[in-house]
Amino acid sequence: MLRGAALRVTRPRVAVLSAVHEHPHADTDSIIRAVRQNLPEVSHQAVYDSLHTLTAAGLVRRIQPAGSVARYESRIGDNHHHVVCRSCGVVADVDCAVGEVPCLTASDNRGFSIDEAEVIYWGLCPDCSTARSS
Repeated sequence: MLRGAALRVTRPRVAVLSAVHEHPHADTDSIIRAVRQNLPEVSHQAVYDSLHTLTAAGLVRRIQPAGSVARYESRIGDNHHHVVCRSCGVVADVDCAVGEVPCLTASDNRGFSIDEAEVIYWGLCPDCSTARSS
């Protein structure tokens, strides 16, 4: 994947890319912990730099729901959306509800050529819903 994106293959980049694939919607601290399990000497800066490079190359997607830290995922290019629990903050993927990409049609595109829509659904996850009703 790295070579396909014209990036140098480095141990930190491979480790970060693997961590993002293994831990969807992980924040930076979680990715650092995951990377350090296989590459204990990696610095925070190397992980931050790798995340930035991988995001810029389109190999990783960065999302940041309101009031949350940035999170990273490897599911890219399909214009999916997210559902976020208001209580515990868990994030899950949601496919487009209706229609063709970009899933939503703006009532007035203001002259823009829209190619992506970002939607975040908010609510309570099943665990928090159950806890709240008991």
